[in-house]
This record gives sequence, structure tokens and C-alpha cells, in this order.
Amino acid sequence: MSSMQSNSSTDLTFVRPATFFISDFSNIPHSKYYYVFLSLVYVVTVLGNSFIMCIIYLARRLHTAKYIAVFHLALSDLCGSSALIPKIIDMFLFDHQDISYEACLTNMFFVYHFMNLQSLTLLALAYDRLVAICFPLRYHAIVTKPAMFLIIGVMWIVSVIFFSVLVGLLNRISFCRSNVLNSYFCDYAPICALACNDISINILMGKISYGLLICTPLILIIISYFCISVALLKIAHGADRIKAIKTCTSHLILVTIFYLPVLCNVLASVTTPLHPNAQIINNSLTQTIPPMLNPIIYTLKTEEVMQSIKELYKRSKVNTTKENKMKCRRIKLK
Repeated sequence: MSSMQSNSSTDLTFVRPATFFISDFSNIPHSKYYYVFLSLVYVVTVLGNSFIMCIIYLARRLHTAKYIAVFHLALSDLCGSSALIPKIIDMFLFDHQDISYEACLTNMFFVYHFMNLQSLTLLALAYDRLVAICFPLRYHAIVTKPAMFLIIGVMWIVSVIFFSVLVGLLNRISFCRSNVLNSYFCDYAPICALACNDISINILMGKISYGLLICTPLILIIISYFCISVALLKIAHGADRIKAIKTCTSHLILVTIFYLPVLCNVLASVTTPLHPNAQIINNSLTQTIPPMLNPIIYTLKTEEVMQSIKELYKRSKVNTTKENKMKCRRIKLK
């Protein structure tokens, strides 16, 4: 479809396409309605995550280490969806399915980077719950604001370095077959599938990426909740146990809606080969629905957040009443 550009190295000639062509659904009528649905998902995601970030910023009671991590999760959700959905809408609703080689790799980096940050932030929140329940007397000494900022900073450094290497290694691939990507965005595996030279290191990095993105955080979260369960069994009073469990419910729901669809997709692809259309729908929903649901779950399932929303609403109401009284006084004086 597009012209190929040759780049010579010492002994090898690497052929790169000027553009990639992102394929759409095949033989599905009215498929554009699906992308309209994703547009609505994106609007809700932006509004929901912006709302939860504003509440955390405005409410003093939420200026804690835990809510620094929640704020970061909302930011990662917002940025991850913004890296993915607007580009999908532009490609498939407005028929701009050609994307330059450089733009494709840049888009891949940001999608993977923010998805990884979502996963690692869920791990940070599991660590917060682990310390809160297993070491309640030392919680405020261990989980401090500087400690949480340090954890988030390390996440960013590790993620940026790893995915820069992962994406950078694609430059050693020679593309001499097609430039059509059977995906809905610039995905790593479909790009590697177009290679006609040795990609063993790319395959290895892809497996490490999956381990870093999904397996390792999930295993650590499971271990942390095992320790939490053991600690809960030692609590004598049932009311205290229920109260402790309630503090974990919102996080457990977030973990479930993030990891379960990904694991189901992987198992489905291993056991029964999925039709490309089914893969596009499964994978796109897996990446777009959790960021939309996260702020809704934290708003509805967390007492501290709900209480903060009520306090901010009352405060704004009081301020509005005071302003109205002041206006009435000024009018009377005139």
C-alpha cells in the first residue's frame, strides 16, 4: 500500500513502511456505531476522572497518601483513554486509517505506558491496604505522602525506561510483507507479525512486558490480600472485621474489573482462536471500560469520598447564600 523506506546498518538493511494501515472490522454493517459508543465511553471517562481528581484536590480530608495514589490512578485512566480512544475515533469514524511509522510507535508507547501505570497504581493501593490492616499502629509512619510520591516516581521511571526500550526495539525489525495492522491501534504483536527478519528479542521483550504489566502486579496483589485475610481472621470483634473489609471492597472491585477481562482474553486466545472482529471488541472494551468505571466505583463505594462531596456541596451552598445576602444588602443600601 505505502512506499517502503530502507535504512542501512552494518550488514543488514532494515525496511520500514512510511505508514501503517490500521484495519477495521471485517464484514460488520454499521460498525461505526461501535466507535460512537466508544466516544460516549470517553466522555464519561473524562468527566468521571476529572471529577474525582477535583474532589481529592479540593477536600482537605483527602490529602493523604492513599488518595495521592487514587488521584494518580484517575490521572493514569484519563491519560490512557486519551492516548487510545480519540485516535480510534479519528481513524475509524473519519477514515484516517493511515498512520505514520513514527506516530504509530509514539501512540503505542503512551497506550502501554499508561496501562502499565494503572496496573502498578492498583498494586500501590494494595500495599496501602496491607499496611493499614496488618500494621494499623504504624500505618501513618510507613505510608506517608513522601513515601507515596517516591513510589509513584519509581513507577514512572521504570515504566518510561522499559517501554522506551520495548518500542525502540521495533526499529530493528525489517518490514517486507505488508503494512496492514490487524488491530484497532498500533499494537505490538501485530507489528511484530509483519517482520521478515529475526524477532526473537522482540518476542522475549513482549513476554517480559506481559509479565511486568499483568502477572507480577496481580501476583503481588493476591499475596497482599492473602496476608490481609490472615490478619482479618485474628480480629476478635466481628464489627471491626466488617469495617476493615469495607475499606478493601472498592479496591478489590477495581482490581477485578482491570485484571479479569485481560486474563479472560488471554485464556480465550490460547484455548480457542478468536475471530479478528471479536478480538477487536474484547481488547478495546478491556482497555476502555475500567477507566470509565473506576471513578464511579470510588465515588459510590468509598465513604470518605462521599462525605467529602457532601461537605464541598454544603460549603458551596453556604458561600452562595452568603453572596446572595451580600448582594441584597448592597441593593438595599443603594
